[in-house]
Amino acid sequence: MRQLIRDIWDAVRGYEHDYTRLGLGKAILLLAIPMVLEMMMESVFALFDIFYVSRLGDESIAVVGLTESMMSMIYAIAVGLSMATTGLVARRIGEKKDREASVAATQSILLGILISVIIAIPGVIYARQALSLMHAEPEVLEIGADFTRIMAGSNGIIMLLFINNAIFRSAGSPALAMRVLLLANILNIILDPCLIFGWGPFPEMGVTGAAVATTIGRGTGVLYQFYMLMHRDSRIQLRWQDFRLKIRIMWKVLFLSGGGVFQHLIATSSWIILYRILAEFKSEVIAGYTIALRLFFFFLLPSWGISNAAATLVGQNLGAGEPDRAERAVWKTAWINSLYMGIIMLLFLLVPETLIRVFANEGGQSFTVAINCLRIMGIGMIFYGFEMIMAQAFNGAGDTYTPTILNVIGFWLIQIPLAYFLAKGHDMKENGVFYAILLSEMFLALLSILVFRLGRWKTRKV
Repeated sequence: MRQLIRDIWDAVRGYEHDYTRLGLGKAILLLAIPMVLEMMMESVFALFDIFYVSRLGDESIAVVGLTESMMSMIYAIAVGLSMATTGLVARRIGEKKDREASVAATQSILLGILISVIIAIPGVIYARQALSLMHAEPEVLEIGADFTRIMAGSNGIIMLLFINNAIFRSAGSPALAMRVLLLANILNIILDPCLIFGWGPFPEMGVTGAAVATTIGRGTGVLYQFYMLMHRDSRIQLRWQDFRLKIRIMWKVLFLSGGGVFQHLIATSSWIILYRILAEFKSEVIAGYTIALRLFFFFLLPSWGISNAAATLVGQNLGAGEPDRAERAVWKTAWINSLYMGIIMLLFLLVPETLIRVFANEGGQSFTVAINCLRIMGIGMIFYGFEMIMAQAFNGAGDTYTPTILNVIGFWLIQIPLAYFLAKGHDMKENGVFYAILLSEMFLALLSILVFRLGRWKTRKV
C-alpha cells in the first residue's frame, strides 16, 4: 500500500521515467493518473460552462450546443495534430533521440498555428451565417453570434493547447499537461459567472461571457505551456532556431495528422448531422441533448486519459523495439478502462435524474430528453471504452489511417443512416438518434478489436 501511495504521488508530481523499462502495471499507473486527472479537468471546464449558461435559458444552451457542434471540426483538427505529435515524439523518445523529438514538436506547433489562422478569418466573418445553416431559431441567432465568433476566432488557442499537451504526454511528462488544464480551469471557473452575470466590476455579457472566460483561461494555459517548453530542463526543450520550417518533418506531421484529422472529422461531422436532425424537434430537444452530452463526456474523458496512456506506451515501446510489450500494454489498459466504464454505465442507468437535475428544471422537456439520452447511450459504455483504447493504440503506433477507415464504416455507413431511419422513418424522433449512436458504437468497438488483433500496426514506420 505504501508503494502504491508513493507511485500515485510520483505520478501527480511528474517525475520522468523510462516507460519502456518499467513494469507495465506501474507504467500504466504513472501515465494514466495525471492523464485521467487532466481529462477530468477538461470535463469540469465544460460542466461549469453549461452549469452557468443553463441559468440563462434553453436558447443559450442551444447556442453552446450548436456552436460546439461546429467547433467539433476544429477540435478534430487539433486532435489529429496532437495524434501526429504523439506518434512522432513518443517514437523518437523510445529511440532515445530527444533532440529529434523536440524538432518534431516545433514543426507540429508551426503547422497548428498556420491552420488556425486559415480557420479564424472566415469563422469570425461568417459566424452568424454558420449558426443559421444549423437551423438555429431567431432567438438563438440573436444572442449567439458573438459567442460563435469568439470561439472560432480563438481556435488557435485550442490547437496549441492540444498539441503542447500531446508533447508533454508523449515525452512521458503527463503531469505537466495536467497542471496546464488546472490553471486554465481555475481561471475559467472564476471568470465564468463574473462575465456571464456581471458580478462585481465585470460587464454582464450573457452567453458571450462564457466564450470570453473560456478563451482567457485556455489562453493563459497556452502561455504557461510555452514557458515550460522553452525554459524547463526536460527531454523536450524548444529552441528558437527549431521554429524554421523543415519541410520533410512538417510533411510527416501533416501526413500522420491527416489520418487523425479525418478520423475525427468523420466522427464529428456525424455529430453535426445528428444535431441537424435533432434541430427539427425544437430547442428543448437540442438543450436536453447538449446537457446529456456534457455529462456523457464528463464521465468519458477520464477514459480518454487512460487511452492516452496506451498511446504513449505503444509509441515508446515500438520505438524501443518491443512490439509484444506494446500489445500487452494495450490489453491491460483496455481491461482497466472497461472496469471504469462499467461503473459509469450503472450510474447512467440507475440515477440519471440526479445528474440531470443540476442542469435542467425537473418536469421540462429538456429534462426528459436528457434522461432518455443518458439511459440509452449509457448501455454501451463498456464498448465505448474498448473502442477508444483500440483507436489510441493505432494512433500511438503512427497508424492513424486504420481508425479513419473504421470510423467511415461506423459513423457514415451505419450511424447517420440509422439515425435518420429511426428518427424519421420509424417516427422515434430524438430517441431514434440516441439508439443509432448506441448501436453504431457497439459495432465499431467489436470491429476495432478484430482489426487490432491482426497486428499490422506493429510494423508501422514513422
